[in-house]
Amino acid sequence: MNADITKHIRTSFLLIFVGFQSFSQRTMLPAWAFGGFVRPANVNPIITPNVSTRFYDGKKKDSVAWESNDTFNPAAAMKDGKVIVLYRAEDRSGIGIGERTSRMGYAESKDGIHMKRRSTPVLFPGGDNQEENEWPGGCEDPRVVLTQDGVYVMLYTQWNRKLARLGVATSTDLIHWIKHGPAFQKAYNGKFIQGWSKSASLVTKLVKGKQVLAKINGQYWMYWGEQHVYAATSIDLVNWKPLTEKNGELKELMSPRKGYFDSDLTECGPPALLTSKGIVLLYNGKNKADDGDKRFTANTYSAGQALFDAHDPAKFITRLDVPFFRPMAPFEKSGQYAAGTVFIEGMVYFKSKWFLYYGCADSKVGVAIYDPAHPALPDPLP
Repeated sequence: MNADITKHIRTSFLLIFVGFQSFSQRTMLPAWAFGGFVRPANVNPIITPNVSTRFYDGKKKDSVAWESNDTFNPAAAMKDGKVIVLYRAEDRSGIGIGERTSRMGYAESKDGIHMKRRSTPVLFPGGDNQEENEWPGGCEDPRVVLTQDGVYVMLYTQWNRKLARLGVATSTDLIHWIKHGPAFQKAYNGKFIQGWSKSASLVTKLVKGKQVLAKINGQYWMYWGEQHVYAATSIDLVNWKPLTEKNGELKELMSPRKGYFDSDLTECGPPALLTSKGIVLLYNGKNKADDGDKRFTANTYSAGQALFDAHDPAKFITRLDVPFFRPMAPFEKSGQYAAGTVFIEGMVYFKSKWFLYYGCADSKVGVAIYDPAHPALPDPLP
């Protein structure tokens, strides 16, 4: 055979093989899932710490640089045609994760990318009836949804450096908030009030292009939990009743899997979405150092998706076996959480696309976009 022809054939086979490998590392998502999400070029991170903004803290009776150390783990909502991002900001009052005071900052954007920030926080600990639950740790990791009546409901973590509790707050403008206290304070005569609770994802739906709270079987639903995924229901959005087993213990709907990217934690992400194929829950999976997926860095946080039954939200159907979104950019793998983190908490439907807002290594805020009209591939495997 002619040497040039032989060389051409070998080159063609090599290109096909390389192309196959590349595609196999970035397979399409199932029809029920969201994504892939694309990071816009040259814009991330969109929110970073600011040492110059100060806030008078009535508890400390002093001015503090409230967002000087870290800005991360954001909620997102729509208001007056703009994207509003409520982000967790930490001061420099301590050293280490969970040892500083967290407050919530407010940023707005006309395009979902470029942010205009308020100079003072909109939700913070101290000076109110929730001080015992929130001081000195603060108000952390919000998720926000809109009711069909125009009220914003926030589920956030109340952290007093002893116990994490899901707290509820409501607002009509995303700036002025009414705190209602722990979400589970009345359920089962207060049985779970002293239990550790975090990360609530309320079930929403799209109505004429607007994402709002959904009711299923006459009740509001939320998924919640840090290590396992649990559920709770409510009729007033303030008082929530966790689902339990016959023995009274919390009902686990989804748990970590040995050998997978979510082997350590399955922590609920942004508001879940009721679709024609079921309820899609985006969540944060932590890779366990000894029992995780060896393809991913130990202790890294990546994002997964799970599907639940639309008529029975407690019924788990399936989930992705690999993350659709994982730490890749340098700012997602450096900072306060150097193992690597893309911690998803906020997602809004804006200009016919889904904008996903996430914490980068517990230090900054990033954005990624999913265009249903032109779906992209998920993040590649290592």
